Amino acid sequence: MVVRIRLFAQLRERAGASELSLELPEGACVRDALADDAVARLADGLPLVMAVNREYASADAVLAPGDELALIPPVSGGAVPAGAPVGAAAGPHVALRAEPLSLDALVARVRDERAGAVVTFSGVTREVPSLEYEAYAEMALEQMRAVVAAAIERHGLCAAAAEHRVGVVPLSEASVLVAVSAPHRAEAFAGGREIIDRLKELAPIWKAYGIQPQGSRFDHSAYVLLIDKRGRQRVGFPMSELTPEGLAHDVKVLQSEQIRSLQ
Repeated sequence: MVVRIRLFAQLRERAGASELSLELPEGACVRDALADDAVARLADGLPLVMAVNREYASADAVLAPGDELALIPPVSGGAVPAGAPVGAAAGPHVALRAEPLSLDALVARVRDERAGAVVTFSGVTREVPSLEYEAYAEMALEQMRAVVAAAIERHGLCAAAAEHRVGVVPLSEASVLVAVSAPHRAEAFAGGREIIDRLKELAPIWKAYGIQPQGSRFDHSAYVLLIDKRGRQRVGFPMSELTPEGLAHDVKVLQSEQIRSLQ
């Protein structure tokens, strides 16, 4: 059987292509695809998250003829939790945009005469001249819709919407926007917080810092990774920008191929 392999970020740059076809025996699983010589060479040293037909999958997931296996960097929240939602084609407003995001336009989408509260969140580029975002767009939109729809139902929201920017996002410009409306502020705050937290965990959107040695967005030199008190990755930046003041927490120095989706 033949399966389609989708490649992103450093994998795509190593292969010089965004996808490849792989012939596997009937009943093969994701692990078998990863063990293929060509795929193994491409993925050597890179942490990956796998998705089959736009659903997160383990290495033991069985493949079928014509399946799409996507090999992507871990999303910004880290490992994929169990029970990750998969969205339908229709649902609340979500979008990926290459142009600057508009908070006013997003708020207009969630205004409702039943709502006594409208809460928004804007995630912006900080501390570096720019960030560059890339996404597995088809799956990202499905995951975004599912996350927003789940929050609407769980918190009794009147409406909710989310947008994420892709491409280069300059300093202080928004990379992600969330807007929610609800009859009362408690539900609005809780729903908005859930949406942004789940988007960071689940949406296959990742970033590369704006340093480009050797002509590659993803081929960074040594980076510093700060670990907060709960052991979570919080921020990464080039060694050249290291200052004593930056060492607020434990520091790990990682090489370029280990840097993925730092919060």
